[in-house]
Amino acid sequence: MQTHARVVIIGGGMMGVGLLYHLAEAGWTDVVLIEKGALTSGSTWHAAGQCPSFIANYNLAKIHHYSNTLYPKLEAMTGQATGWHGCGGIRLATRPEEVDYFRLVQGVAANVGFRMEIIGLDEIRRLNPFLQLDGVYAGAWTLDDGHVDPSSCCNSLALAARNLGATIIQRNRVTGVTVQPNGEFAVATEQGVINCEHLVNAAGCYADRVGAWLGVPVPFINMKHQYLVTEEIPAFAARDVELPVTRDPSASAYYRQEQNSGLIGLYERSDTREAWAGTGPAWESESELFPAEYGPIMPWLEHVMQRMPVMAEAGIMRVVNGAISHTIDSNPLVGPAPGVRNFWLCTGSSIGIAQGAGCGKYLAQWMVAGAAEINMLACDPRRFGAWADRAYTADKGHQEYWDMYALQLPGEERAAGRPKRITPLYATLKSRGAVFGETLGWERPKWFTLDGREEALSFHRNNVFEVVAAECRAVRQRVGVMELASFSKFEVTGSGAEAFLNRITANRVARRTGGIVLTHALTAGGRIETEFTITRLAPDRFYLLSGAWAHLRDLDLLNFSRTAKDAVTITDVTEDYSVLIVAGPRARDLLAPLTPADLSNAAFPWLTGQEISVAGVALRALRVNYVGELGWELHVAMDAVSKVYAALWEVGAKLGLADFGLYAMNSLRLEKAYAGWGAELTSEITPAEAGLDRFVKLDKDFVGKAALERVQAAGVQGKLAYVELDATSADVFGGEAVWSGATLAGVATSGGYGHHTGKSLAFVYVLPAYARAGCPLEIELLGERRTARVLGAPVYDPENARSRM
Repeated sequence: MQTHARVVIIGGGMMGVGLLYHLAEAGWTDVVLIEKGALTSGSTWHAAGQCPSFIANYNLAKIHHYSNTLYPKLEAMTGQATGWHGCGGIRLATRPEEVDYFRLVQGVAANVGFRMEIIGLDEIRRLNPFLQLDGVYAGAWTLDDGHVDPSSCCNSLALAARNLGATIIQRNRVTGVTVQPNGEFAVATEQGVINCEHLVNAAGCYADRVGAWLGVPVPFINMKHQYLVTEEIPAFAARDVELPVTRDPSASAYYRQEQNSGLIGLYERSDTREAWAGTGPAWESESELFPAEYGPIMPWLEHVMQRMPVMAEAGIMRVVNGAISHTIDSNPLVGPAPGVRNFWLCTGSSIGIAQGAGCGKYLAQWMVAGAAEINMLACDPRRFGAWADRAYTADKGHQEYWDMYALQLPGEERAAGRPKRITPLYATLKSRGAVFGETLGWERPKWFTLDGREEALSFHRNNVFEVVAAECRAVRQRVGVMELASFSKFEVTGSGAEAFLNRITANRVARRTGGIVLTHALTAGGRIETEFTITRLAPDRFYLLSGAWAHLRDLDLLNFSRTAKDAVTITDVTEDYSVLIVAGPRARDLLAPLTPADLSNAAFPWLTGQEISVAGVALRALRVNYVGELGWELHVAMDAVSKVYAALWEVGAKLGLADFGLYAMNSLRLEKAYAGWGAELTSEITPAEAGLDRFVKLDKDFVGKAALERVQAAGVQGKLAYVELDATSADVFGGEAVWSGATLAGVATSGGYGHHTGKSLAFVYVLPAYARAGCPLEIELLGERRTARVLGAPVYDPENARSRM
């Protein structure tokens, strides 16, 4: 066995092999994949091989679509059969809301490139004459997907990787990993030690153990999943055309033709079971299955038999009961592991056959080029921190399993594992009617129910529309308060702090103490890595804020950017502070009686911060917010947030103070045309496409500058545009197709209703020719094209006069 490689991949399932091939294709051929048994002998070999296109997440849809374009070509590339069956798929809608969901996905399909049609019952019967369609409203027919033989497909991909120069070593268990003084990894195996520059954990059911060798938690749970194969069905044998794969939410199942038999996979919605509960799989486990367990699946199997009586007439030939990984949010763990440079994860996929090739492609881009061409935020392992402990992961994993086919409507919250990350103010806000949403474990108020109503969940405007409007009015006309503790918060201190921050971000930090700037860290390719709000608290002390999703990403960015020459200290203070946002024209009137600080414009201007006291509590007050009004963010120690909040209400009751939540904040920020990191501002685009030129200082050196200048010189291929649209009952969700006549012009990224201005607003990325102010467009909104117009300025206070009051 060789003793050094650029990359070592631990694990020879579809995820690991998918990455191996794409690294070799990208030119990194000094890659060694090590598998303790035979290729596919973990979860890959026993998978049902489903390759669906249907998914609402824009970037995950790209991952699926890429796999479905590669697999049909593999046999011709390698001579190794894959068992590809391009039979397409039909997802059934058994609720009206699911038809709206189909319309949303149809817009995603138009942009991503897979064919999808929403079809009626007659067309469903034509495609599958055996279905009983009682209670079915429509079908989503995806024409470009199908299924493969998992082992054959994975081995074909492995052969393609070998043909490009990659190495695969089977029957050689990795027994441990250590980090060497030079930053490389020493990978101990049964056959010796191999050192490498990059290490990839693609160990599937064992990924948590591999992560533990380097102190990295890998949050997932191994769930038992069963599918059944029937005896031969004569009616199937008599057909010339294979049936599409059917996905049936009412039965929580998928079912299809398997040669001349039937195959039925079930996600039981109760009595779910962890595989190897309490112990995990033995290292000696290979191609392991569990005995059939009929009891938990029988209610769902009966649903399938009612829907497909032709299958009920056949006996069961075999039951496959194997382990499948499920993460907290059902998305795979693909990207950098937190805290360890050049340690990567490519694991945690519950539909690894469908995602293996696509995850491999985009992770290879990330490793080779520093960023993928798509936004990988939904897959980034660093979305979960130490707070995602075993109990929480198990609760969420079970929930994600039983909800595999359950539609999660906008605003729908699921209870498993909650509440996890709360502040001392949580109970108080709940008593005041706060309806919480969960983001990376944090409980954050979405809106406040003052009359006991519950949200009627829908893709359309619903019964909280007027409640959110009232919260918006309070902020625009009086004053509102909101707790938003989930900001990522860091302190960068030391004599080299200013130079360090100027080097790693595109804007220049404030020269004066108290100054606040918005700035972006870029990738080496000039794309947006993250967004920081940086306050200069002292000549050698800076306070950095970024989004909740960015926490561990940004901590790594800061730590990994620091060199031995940088005289800086980086401290993560995310859990130390909560944040109370006080905003509205009476914000100064609310705070003035509670602080000895001078809050006048002369003493405390917009875009500055000071350390002051409020209600006797020392805190950091930043005169900035995301709603476009006079206001302050009060960054207060966690144990004092309740005291400050209570004091605000003692004064605020007579001023018309109101609580507000994330729904209102989204409405207010859209009226101000404030783009959002993770939606509008992603690693897919540069500041030039996003219209952020005013936040880029090209008269200094910073990471990504040269690449950004090349983009500016060559001209951008897309531009961010801000639009108003003619919407009557629904607003942009994100992922919708944007049209100019018959031309697909771009994609919507986020949107909503501006309650103060009475306008439906959205951000879209479009071809540059369509980004000019006044340009007419159409947005495909729940199956209908709604007219839209590009705006040249925010619809509310374009001069920022309100923020400067």
